[in-house]
Amino acid sequence: MITQDGNHFPQRASFDTVVDMANEKRRVLIADSQLRSSSFGIKSSDKPEFSSAGRGVLAHALDESRFLLQHAAAAMQTLHEQISNTHSMVVLTSANGLVLKSLGDIDFLEKAAQVALAPGFDWSEKINGTNAIGTALREEQSMIVHGGEHFMNANKFLTCACAPISDPYGRLIGALDLTSDYRSFQQHTMALVKMSVQMIENHMFEDISSKGVVIHFHARAEFIGTLVDGIAVFSADGRFLSANRSAQFQLGLSFNALSAHTFSSLFGIPMSRLYALCRGTLTKLHSLCLYNGVTVSCRVDITSSGQFFTGQEILPKPAIDAASITREPLSPSLTPKSKLSTLRYLDTGDAQIAAVIQKLRLVRGRDIPIMILGETGTGKELMAQAIHGDSERSSAPFVCVNCASIPESLIESELFGYESGAFTGAREKGVIGKIQQANGGTLFLDEIGDMPRNLQARLLRVLQERRISPLGAGREIAVDISILCATNKNLKEMIACGEFRQDLYYRLNGLVVRLPALRERTDFKFVVSKIISSLSTYSKPVDLSDEVMEMFQRYQWPGNFRQLHNLLRTAVVMSGDTGTIERLHLPDDFLEEIAVLPCVDTFDIPAVTGALTNTKPAINPFANVANVADITKPAARLEEVTTLAIAQMLRQHKGNVSSAAKALGISRNTIYRKKHQLPADVWD
Repeated sequence: MITQDGNHFPQRASFDTVVDMANEKRRVLIADSQLRSSSFGIKSSDKPEFSSAGRGVLAHALDESRFLLQHAAAAMQTLHEQISNTHSMVVLTSANGLVLKSLGDIDFLEKAAQVALAPGFDWSEKINGTNAIGTALREEQSMIVHGGEHFMNANKFLTCACAPISDPYGRLIGALDLTSDYRSFQQHTMALVKMSVQMIENHMFEDISSKGVVIHFHARAEFIGTLVDGIAVFSADGRFLSANRSAQFQLGLSFNALSAHTFSSLFGIPMSRLYALCRGTLTKLHSLCLYNGVTVSCRVDITSSGQFFTGQEILPKPAIDAASITREPLSPSLTPKSKLSTLRYLDTGDAQIAAVIQKLRLVRGRDIPIMILGETGTGKELMAQAIHGDSERSSAPFVCVNCASIPESLIESELFGYESGAFTGAREKGVIGKIQQANGGTLFLDEIGDMPRNLQARLLRVLQERRISPLGAGREIAVDISILCATNKNLKEMIACGEFRQDLYYRLNGLVVRLPALRERTDFKFVVSKIISSLSTYSKPVDLSDEVMEMFQRYQWPGNFRQLHNLLRTAVVMSGDTGTIERLHLPDDFLEEIAVLPCVDTFDIPAVTGALTNTKPAINPFANVANVADITKPAARLEEVTTLAIAQMLRQHKGNVSSAAKALGISRNTIYRKKHQLPADVWD
């Protein structure tokens, strides 16, 4: 048996034997690393190396690692949210160990900076001796280095779990590390890091998947399209181009070994037979037998290298001059005759979602701008991608710009690009802006309500004239784009306050659709099962216990799908191979919030207060609340009860979060998460 790390174990080895062998292998790797560290001339008493930092060094490394940074940002943020307030940090490095980016708790970031664990510093073995980053990169495999296993004494207060990151062509491109105080080490840390790395690698893989015939495969059909989906890319004549980590694992071959194979040698049939199988049945999963005898389900993408695959024939792809300024839209005659609807897969039984999809189908192909409304985490970007996927522009770029995540000083250059020498620090060859990158395809402006007002006028002009002028350029460039945008803000209120241009609003809202919050959806159980199915890497299906499902259905899910996905992602790992997610597998902060929610539709204030404190309260947190009668009505939102209790207790403790949390019997994190819902006077 071969694990995804490349370890070889006897087929019938017990779980304990496998664990012992893995631990022994780790001890050998650490011992080897310790010997190398000594040979480098490093002493355990050496102080952290700060001389390697420099703006020029870091700026050059960031520029060289643009591809990695672009695809790692989302996974890093997700991992950071999962480990926040645990004295931990997430670190991204280059292939040579230079720290590129870090996210974490402020206090721990400051502590780590004292040993040079910060952007711009080198954490290769030659500089820091045995450490998870340097050793993982040296061995090109995941690595945990705990406390005293670090070579340098200065680093022994850390525990680090690191996994290397490979690009779509099998080359080492960097590493992702999760570092914490050695006293707070968690057994599931490495599993979270590995899953995050797989997300990053799959995202990078998507960038090259349009360059060949793409095969999605797995031994279990329900895993097609999930994180553990095997993806292999071949040229139109069957030459191997690339394969993601899951595909290498399922095929039992390294990237270099796969390079000597063809589609025929791996899947047992010629490419012509594959085309015949897919003719007229592009939406169907096919059963194929791998060279090693394993039967897998496969889905074949409709494009192939340099060609459009229609299921009937191979048509030449129109040549595009990379140097040309404008990009001609795809000719309708070259659009695939059979096309898999991506909107259809978002229709999971909820009536509100079905109505939204029906509206979108009615305007498909009419070049009508679409505005998607909804709370944070309701899947606005996923819906935008589905709209693009069902459009005639689906073979052209889908470019997403999050207007809230780009600093105001950079958003103009991000959108419009700039010419060489446009400003101090500009790249020598200039940069193509997001709008021009979307030429011929779709531009998705997420969080449009956060776009600075001075740029709203420029965007309006682009929408009217379909031309842009990069910073420092003396010319205009024609662009052909479809516009989608999304926001969780009330743009009409912003217009009334002078924060958003009315003319831009009416240019963007050709069709406005609203996505329901997770708590409002009627397909909740189905959604939970689909998420768990996509996250589970075990042969045995993972289910929710009745108790956990009851908790989930009572909870308000302020973070919507993003919150549910992150919670389930950790719970699946914590449940191991038990097959059932129980209460003990859920995070403490979630259980604390559930504890304040009553199990029935009607409730009384003392009962809720008792749940908050776990004892009979000495002080009624609802004293002097003007609308107690209103909040005790059965129709009142349960989350308002919690918010009012927290607000009153903060007032009584003069804004001291620790004291208020202690009095309520909840964590400080719970209060901080509700900070945006609390009135300003509670902090006085």
